[in-house]
Amino acid sequence: MNQFKQMFIAQLKLTFREKQSWFWGIFFPVILMVIFMSIFSGSSDDEFSASVAIVNENPNPTSNMMLEQITQLDVLELETEDPVTREEADKLVKNQEVDAAIVLPESIDASSLLLVVNKEDEQGATAQALTGMLNQFVQQTNLVASGVTPAFELQTEAISSGNAELSYTDFLLTGMIALAIAQGGMFGMVGLVEMRSKGLIKRLQMTPANMNLFGLSDMVMRVLFSVVQIILLSLIGVYIFGANLFINFPTLLIVFLLGTLSFTAVGYFISSFSKTTEAYMGVANIANFLMMFLSGVFFPIETMPEWIRPISNVLPLTYFVEGLRESMVYETSLFTASIWAGIAIMVLWGIVTFVIGSLLYKRKSIVAVR
Repeated sequence: MNQFKQMFIAQLKLTFREKQSWFWGIFFPVILMVIFMSIFSGSSDDEFSASVAIVNENPNPTSNMMLEQITQLDVLELETEDPVTREEADKLVKNQEVDAAIVLPESIDASSLLLVVNKEDEQGATAQALTGMLNQFVQQTNLVASGVTPAFELQTEAISSGNAELSYTDFLLTGMIALAIAQGGMFGMVGLVEMRSKGLIKRLQMTPANMNLFGLSDMVMRVLFSVVQIILLSLIGVYIFGANLFINFPTLLIVFLLGTLSFTAVGYFISSFSKTTEAYMGVANIANFLMMFLSGVFFPIETMPEWIRPISNVLPLTYFVEGLRESMVYETSLFTASIWAGIAIMVLWGIVTFVIGSLLYKRKSIVAVR
C-alpha cells in the first residue's frame, strides 16, 4: 500500500509537470467550449429577425398594399423608413449591410415580387428563411386577391426524447466533456515517452518496484484528472452558459470510467511506438483532430455527408460522446441495449490498443536486453 501511495504521488507530480496534458485536457477544451457556446448558444433562444431594404420605385396600388403588409411583419427590420432605389438596394445587399432587398411590383398588372440576396449568403439560414417567408406571404396575398378564405393552416410542435428544456448548449457541452477526457487520455502518456527516452523505466524495472502498481497508479491518476475535467466543464457550461443537465448517475459512472480507461489505452499505444515526445504529439494530434470533427462533438453525425458516416461509426470518440450525452442529457438507463453496444465498441478499442501497446513495449524491452 505504501509503495502504491509513493507511486501515485510520483504520478501526480509527473502529470502536474506535463504542460501538454494540462493544455489539451483542460485549457484547450475550455477555450473551445467558450468559443462555440458564445457563437451558438445565444442564437437558439433569440427570435429570428432579418434586415431588409424595400424597393418601390413606381408606387401603385398593388405595391403600396404589399408594402403596408410587409411593414407589419415583426421579423423584418427595415433598413430605412422610406423605400430605396434599386441601385441603392443592390449596393446594400452587396456590402452585406442588409440580409436582402425586396423589390415590389412596378405596375398594378405585375405579378411577381423579387427577393434579392447576396450570392455568398444564398444558402444561408437567413436567406432560406426569407425565401420561405415571402413564398407564404405571396400565397396569402394571392388568396386575398382572389377572395378565397384559407381552409387549412400549419401548426408546428417541437418534441424531444429528453427534457423539454434541452438546447444545443446541452448537446455541445456533453460533446466537449467527452472530447476533453479523450484528449486527456491520448495526450497524457507523453510523460511515459520521456521516461523511456531517458532510461527511467529501465532503471525502475531494475528496482524492487512493482510495475503493476506503477501502471495502476497511473490509471488512477488519469481517472482523477478526468474527474477534474468533467466537473470543471460542467460547472462552466451550467453556470456561465445556462446548460441543462439531467444525469443518470449509474450510466454516467460506467461510461465515464470505461471511456477514460479506453482513451488512456489509446495514449499508451501511441507511446509504445513513439521514440520522442515530438513524434508522440504528432500522432496524437492527428488522431485528435480526426476524431474531433468526425465523432459528433459539435454537430450530429446525421448531418454529415453519407460517405463520412462509416468512418464516424468506427471511431471510439463517437460512442463516448453518445454515451455521455445519453447519461448526462437524456437520463438514459444503464439497462439500454444501445448504451452497451456503444460501450462494447469503445472498450474493444481500449483492449486492442492496450494489448498491441504492451506487445510493442515487451518487444522493445527484449531487443534492448539483447
